[in-house]
Amino acid sequence: MRTTIGWQSVDGTVALQRAAFERRDLRSDDIAVRVDYCGVCHSDLHLLNGMMPHYKNAAGVVPGHEFTGTVAAVGAAVTRFAPGDQVAVGTLVDSCGACPMCQVGQENFCLERPTSTYGSPDRLDGTITKGAYSREYVLREKFAYRLPAGLDPAAAAPLMCAGITMWEPLREAGIGPGSRVAVAGLGGLGHLGVKLAAALGAEVTVLSRTAGKADDARKLGAVELLVTTDDTQLARAASRFDLILDTISGPHDLSPLLRLLTLEGTLSVLGFPMQTPVNLMELSFGRRKLSSSGTGGTKHTTELLSFAAEHGITADIELLPSAQVQHALDRLERGDVRYRFVLDLADLD
Repeated sequence: MRTTIGWQSVDGTVALQRAAFERRDLRSDDIAVRVDYCGVCHSDLHLLNGMMPHYKNAAGVVPGHEFTGTVAAVGAAVTRFAPGDQVAVGTLVDSCGACPMCQVGQENFCLERPTSTYGSPDRLDGTITKGAYSREYVLREKFAYRLPAGLDPAAAAPLMCAGITMWEPLREAGIGPGSRVAVAGLGGLGHLGVKLAAALGAEVTVLSRTAGKADDARKLGAVELLVTTDDTQLARAASRFDLILDTISGPHDLSPLLRLLTLEGTLSVLGFPMQTPVNLMELSFGRRKLSSSGTGGTKHTTELLSFAAEHGITADIELLPSAQVQHALDRLERGDVRYRFVLDLADLD
């Protein structure tokens, strides 16, 4: 077994402690990655706060599922990578590879359930995966991606969760020139949604409870910010948008957002993973669609990285040494970050 150091929830709470733990020895198609930078995702908080129903307890969890790093070692059958290569890894590290979803590159919807980067049973030995708030990660080479030259590795790390979470619904909706897209919530997910939609040629509007981020919204590529607490502004925007990317991380009423959709427009709820009531009459008017997405498979992730490199898109980040992970989680819970925390794991050496 390989030993590494990381930040682990020992007692099933948000309080993380530095701890040593084991990674598996390399299988023939595995690579070992020295984790250089890992983003701090709101899903990490959701799990640590007990909001993920398929996790009984967060005890033992090492969070972290959007990271970049350097290949340290490769298995005997690895052909795509060599030691020293720069790679990016996201929320998935394995899948069955045989079901219809896997066959079309949508491993995120694997019918046998994919193996997540943390908190998920390994397909071969049943051990629970531990995430990338750590110095080393071991995974199948299929689920690692070459980091394009020119992308800053720290700012590129959030592309692997926040970015792909925005990218899949944008592609599914066929967003391009002439499309009208709204992004609800301008945080870690939302700011990348604005950048990607604008780069695709869409007219982008940010939906926010206050006007405080209006300047930021325009700098990111939006044409305007619409204040959702202003009934007059909401009324003017009725039936305007082809797609709304809803990145709000807490419980909220979907009806005001549904009313902003045009004929057959789509509301994609991406930030809140729990049950929420829906007024079906809001869907029936205009044949509106309610959808969601779960990060992305290999097909769209590869596509996203190429698009990001072509357009120079990375996250706007605050880079912290990993020893400040608790500070990052506390501020993230308060919404005090513009727009993504990224941990530098070098201090674990």
